[in-house]
Amino acid sequence: MITMIESWKEAARKRALYRRTRDEIARLPKAVAWDLAISPSDAERLAREAVYGR
Repeated sequence: MITMIESWKEAARKRALYRRTRDEIARLPKAVAWDLAISPSDAERLAREAVYGR
């Protein structure tokens, strides 16, 4: 039972990190995004790869 609860906690932690990362990438000013060679429209993919891996 403990491992299932820990698994849920870890999933919730990762989901919160994913949402925060996605939102930060999407809110980047265009000039900063261009300097980093990323598109704010790629925020979901980039956040998913950063948090969950490829």
